[in-house]
Amino acid sequence: MEIITKNGLRNSSKYIRFFVIITVFFIIVASITLAGILIYARVLGPPPLAVSQSTIYYSDDGSIIGESNNGQKRYWVSIENINPSLVDATVSIEDKNFFAHHGFDFKRIGGAVLADIKAMAKVQGASTITQQYARNLFLEHDKTWSRKLSEAFYTIRLEMFYSKEEILEGYLNTIYYGNGAYGSEAASQYYFGKSSADLTLAEATMLAGIPKGPSSYSPLVSLDKAKQRQKVILDSLVTNKYITKNQEESALNEQLSYIGKFPIASIKVAPYFQDAVKNVLKTELHIDDRTIALGGLRVYTTLNTQQQEIAEKTIHSVINPASDLQIGFVAMNPANGYVQAMVGGRNYEESPFNRAVQAKRQPGSTIKPLLYYAALEHGFTPTTMMSSEKTTFRFDNGSDPYTPHNFNNRYAEGNITLAQALALSDNVYAVKTHLFLGEDTLVETGKRFGIDTPLQEVPSLALGTSNVKVIEMANAYSILANGGKKVKPIYITRIETANGEVLYNHKQTAQRILDKDLTLVMNQLMTGMFDEKLNGYSSVTGSPIKKDITRIYAGKSGSTETDSWMIGYTPQLVSAVWTGYDQGKPITLTADKMYAKNVWVNFMEESLKDEPIKGFSPTKGTVGVYINPKSGKLATTACPTKRLMYFTKETVPTDYCSDLPKENNKSSNHHNGKTDKDTPWYKRILPW
Repeated sequence: MEIITKNGLRNSSKYIRFFVIITVFFIIVASITLAGILIYARVLGPPPLAVSQSTIYYSDDGSIIGESNNGQKRYWVSIENINPSLVDATVSIEDKNFFAHHGFDFKRIGGAVLADIKAMAKVQGASTITQQYARNLFLEHDKTWSRKLSEAFYTIRLEMFYSKEEILEGYLNTIYYGNGAYGSEAASQYYFGKSSADLTLAEATMLAGIPKGPSSYSPLVSLDKAKQRQKVILDSLVTNKYITKNQEESALNEQLSYIGKFPIASIKVAPYFQDAVKNVLKTELHIDDRTIALGGLRVYTTLNTQQQEIAEKTIHSVINPASDLQIGFVAMNPANGYVQAMVGGRNYEESPFNRAVQAKRQPGSTIKPLLYYAALEHGFTPTTMMSSEKTTFRFDNGSDPYTPHNFNNRYAEGNITLAQALALSDNVYAVKTHLFLGEDTLVETGKRFGIDTPLQEVPSLALGTSNVKVIEMANAYSILANGGKKVKPIYITRIETANGEVLYNHKQTAQRILDKDLTLVMNQLMTGMFDEKLNGYSSVTGSPIKKDITRIYAGKSGSTETDSWMIGYTPQLVSAVWTGYDQGKPITLTADKMYAKNVWVNFMEESLKDEPIKGFSPTKGTVGVYINPKSGKLATTACPTKRLMYFTKETVPTDYCSDLPKENNKSSNHHNGKTDKDTPWYKRILPW
């Protein structure tokens, strides 16, 4: 017996030693493996935390006008901007030991394993918040061993490089709450129509229960199950000493109202403008398409929502709904170039083609202010006179003769001033000026005024036969409104990342490109289209809308067979309107020809109704004098009509209108388009 006992003890000792050796071996291997994993994790560095987020667009007053996403609504907010009740409820129900462990709750894992063995099924989860965050960031939600191992590795890396607050913030911004809402902010907006910072305890605990199973615990799916889940969460908050029993009872009795939609999803403010903004992001700021759509950018734009609403309502009320005419509309602040309103068509859903920035159409007589500014630079004044009569221009270079026509083939059959020619939109005067300056002058002037679309060097360019864009014309007129200083159209003032990092901050300095004195003269000339003192062989072109005007405007209308334009401004606001058919059909109805002017005047009057009335302030180098519009000379008591006009100091008229010129003094030999370089300019172009 004794020998057997000793052998047994001897054999037992061998097994124990073997077991100890194996155990020590596995501990050493496990330790080396764990050390290797930790070293490898350290070498790899922090895992990126980038997730797809909705890019949000804001108007100039900070209100949201739209967003882009891939169907996942996610608006990242810092943990400081999430209601503490939601943070506490989430930690309490999902991972109460979150702040004590290092990514893995081994006690909870052991309990879950025992529960699963006892039930012979998967009945209890043990994933910590860090593990769930790792899964949300980097992995699919399958249940393979490879996924679990990857999850564990990412969990180690997250805990190694990020603070608990950063991990918790990330989790709360990525967890799924159902109905396409990812993260607490999107969920708060969807279920309660408010920011997550403004949730009540009852709302926060209701939301905290949804991630366990959005198809079961959403209050919009089953209110009873949602309330039961809320009760469990509130109990856990009491148990873990986050709230009192009285607070729990109050939250359970609070009546909650559910929205069930995303506030932003219903917003379709200025869709043409938003498309233009996205184009700037891509082509000018060189941001890729994915970042634009899913980068979580905060894009602050120049859109004035009030002016945008006025523009859309005006267009809807002015243009007959049965008409097929289209429209391109732009409003700008001339001081800084901010595009404040834009309409690119009658119906974005039917046609997203943006006629304000993409279409190229003939500007008609709206090109004339650019021509006449160039003329002022070459010695013309508001009282420079030329004959307005039907004229055929012939050219030495073999070009076909060219005969411009005035509206309704009406002419002064005598001399008129530049001021009257602009107010009446006399075409013969414009072509004579254009040919005198040289056809390349207007082309170069157009470039100076920001027109990038190539202009053709042809006699008819003076009448706007070369295509341009609405945005280009609005910008050109804004230079005049801005006293001769150029700023390009601006759509975006600032871009931030979801965490507030500034990616872009607009900075632009106005550049003087026009003479300030001549610009003042030009601005004052352009008020003439509304001044009936300049009526002559026809009425001023602004007479049909004169009754609707309550302030000083400078502007110019224009028309071709297929296009109708109106562009005008004050020092505070510029707006440009084009109407016409996409197919280039002729505009034949009288009412259709008036749409551009009526849209313009109604928009300007409504937009500026609460703004002070501002004119164009004289400069030090200009002088205002009263002129007889018919003679172009200084007005006296003998003159039946007088109008205040501005001149540079060197060009103020000295003759008085008591010595009136003879009527209908015509030139018989100034219609062949030929010039002699040795002859003074006024003898080459003027008909007397």
